Amino acid sequence: MTCWQLGNTTVRSALRIREGLIAYAESDLQGAIRGSEGDIAFRNLLGRAGLVSLGEDKTNSLGRKWRSAMGKLGFLYPEVHKNWGFSQDELGPLDYITPAGRALIRAKTMPAIYEVYLRSMAVPVQQTDSGGYFSALRWVLAVLFTVEEESSKGAYLSFHEMAAFVQTTNPMWDRREIAHYVISSREERKRAVSAKAFHASLLAEAEKRSGVKAATLKDYADENIRYLKATGLFEAAGHGIRLVEEKRFVARSLSDAIVLEDLSLKYLFAQLCRGADLPTDNYAVANGALDDVLETVRRMGLTFSLSGRELDTPAQINAVRYEIEELISQEKEIAYAARQEGEHEEIACYLELLSTGRKKGVLSDGRSISLPKEERPAYFEWALWRSILAIDGLQNHPYQVRRFKVDADFKPVCTAPGGGPDLVAEFADFVLAIEVTMSAGSRQEAMEGEPVRRHVADLAIEYDKPVMGLFVAVCVNLNTVETFRHGVWYTKDEQLLDLGIVPLELSQYRNFFIGLFENSTERAATVREMLEDCLRAKKGLSAPEWRCAIAEALG
Repeated sequence: MTCWQLGNTTVRSALRIREGLIAYAESDLQGAIRGSEGDIAFRNLLGRAGLVSLGEDKTNSLGRKWRSAMGKLGFLYPEVHKNWGFSQDELGPLDYITPAGRALIRAKTMPAIYEVYLRSMAVPVQQTDSGGYFSALRWVLAVLFTVEEESSKGAYLSFHEMAAFVQTTNPMWDRREIAHYVISSREERKRAVSAKAFHASLLAEAEKRSGVKAATLKDYADENIRYLKATGLFEAAGHGIRLVEEKRFVARSLSDAIVLEDLSLKYLFAQLCRGADLPTDNYAVANGALDDVLETVRRMGLTFSLSGRELDTPAQINAVRYEIEELISQEKEIAYAARQEGEHEEIACYLELLSTGRKKGVLSDGRSISLPKEERPAYFEWALWRSILAIDGLQNHPYQVRRFKVDADFKPVCTAPGGGPDLVAEFADFVLAIEVTMSAGSRQEAMEGEPVRRHVADLAIEYDKPVMGLFVAVCVNLNTVETFRHGVWYTKDEQLLDLGIVPLELSQYRNFFIGLFENSTERAATVREMLEDCLRAKKGLSAPEWRCAIAEALG
């Protein structure tokens, strides 16, 4: 055993696989994504869905790697090899979407999505040196709980602990021995003069033990942590992970059942493709998990009544638990929103990375932040969302402002779906509809002109207070400026609406955002004043002239 890997380093964000599955299910490509033509067709499909960048895949490997990740998690029927002891027909048609994949597509809420990934990663498909099979997820939980018991420091693992000790071992090892390595390294780290040098030596030793290069161990650790978080059991702890407290009972139940015995591959892959049974499918365990989240609710000072709820089956109990988990998540998001005012420098740094195309930035306190290349569209919406939360004065909740999903760390899972603005921020005396795009050139107006106006018009009809639109792009095309300069829309009953939509380039928005925290205490009022100034300036001007007037209004 050298180093296990939950997914694929090319598909670093497991939660984005759902978007790829949805695009695949709506295409005519099922079962036809192999060979050179199939690889290209699948890559292009993923590109049109905004999941990969086209034009940078000379080996046509992107489609192949996405296919591999989907099959590895059981969302597509994987290829059955001749020495497995059963046929492809016995498992399912090659590269077609499995029942587990269909369940992921149907999942609409984050608790439901987490459960699908949890059922996938609970299946023991990683192989030990002895020929048995184990679940890497269950192994991580077993080590994590053992570390907690031995050290009394909480259920967490650092990035380097994952890289050097956990992912390079399996249940053939004594979990207490691995826990000892982790705890000892923490003590050594405290005594080390240089954390960087200490971590480098830790990885160098792990490279010798495992035969895997230190750089690869770091790549795998980053990927494995991301995939583990997709189960909903973990959240970020620095660059590592810690257990989500309200999921402790479920996590403990999973860690108590690490599968080591020789199970048939046919059984394992059948489980993988339909979704494994979970401890919470048992009535007693489901009740225990429900008690766990109810205790969290009480500890947070929230209320949730079970009165009148049917709790006769595990499915009914779990459905109620998911509602409570959503309530807990919303309360955590409110607290997250309250912190954004104090994190405006970090938000501005993300806006700068998105504007300039750079991958990494450094804050004044020395912290570095990075922007995943393939997730830039999602991070664009996310950074704008955070900026609105930082402005404060919102009348709607932070989870009502955004239309995209976020994970347990409030990082973006995907972009907002169509059918509405990306963000809707309601303030005391106006409503702001925000649309962002990575598109540029003449296609920008064709893609955004009609939907943006329609979305703002729909909100103008819905709200009694003034509605204004803000369109933000890395580079705003002049034809887009012209469309929003006119800014009109006819309703179904042919009523003419005069819409106020201001197009800004991201660099302009970033500078304005920074100025809000340097010069303004009434930030929401300043936002409205800026928008009104820009809209007043357009009267009698051409598109190029209005673009210049907007720049002047922003200072």
